[in-house]
Amino acid sequence: MHNADVIPEIKEILCAMLYATREPLTLRQMVNVFKRTAENYEGVEASFIEITVADVESALEELTIDLREHRLGLEVVEIAGGFRLRNVKSAGPWLRELLDKGKSAKLSKPALETLSIIAYRQPLQRSQIESIRGVAADSIVRNLLEMGLVKVVGRSELPGKPWLYGTTQAFLEHFGLNSLDELPGMAEMRRNLEQRELELQAQAETETAENSVEEEPVSDSEPEQTHDTELPENEK
Repeated sequence: MHNADVIPEIKEILCAMLYATREPLTLRQMVNVFKRTAENYEGVEASFIEITVADVESALEELTIDLREHRLGLEVVEIAGGFRLRNVKSAGPWLRELLDKGKSAKLSKPALETLSIIAYRQPLQRSQIESIRGVAADSIVRNLLEMGLVKVVGRSELPGKPWLYGTTQAFLEHFGLNSLDELPGMAEMRRNLEQRELELQAQAETETAENSVEEEPVSDSEPEQTHDTELPENEK
């Protein structure tokens, strides 16, 4: 289905799809919507039964150009493995005033540090996070779970089988990333975090070793000393 006359209609439908959904849509998901609609309806809807990924991709390009050229305050972005419609950054101050007045959408510094550790080292358990940060992380991890930025991805094989944590698709959307590979300095950050964890582990082992050393008992009195004293000449 490569009829250029149909492209504007596909473009309009795609724009409505992206506007209506809160989750990024993949090309395949959008194609499947067209096909399911074609199967359930007659008339013009049925004409899209043979739509392809190439058709959708081409229409998205057209939509992206139209939004940019007409300066409509919206843009199509590829994010978290799919596409979504969002406001342009230049309109941010007015939208924050409209939607976020009196609210704090910022993550605290400890939350950002914890989230960074999870993002770069996932999957990992809470004790590993605490080992790297050097402080308890229970409440922060719980808050990140409630915000939907972190999720439980499994259990460790260690005794007690502690939970393992990783980031979510919402994390990618929040930071405008298409995948974790787009995290800045991914390789370097992972090395730094690993080095930090090794340093803390070595420090803990050193402290444990020092605490286990038993002090030698010290006697309150000095031991008697014996000397071979030579008698004076007149006492021999």
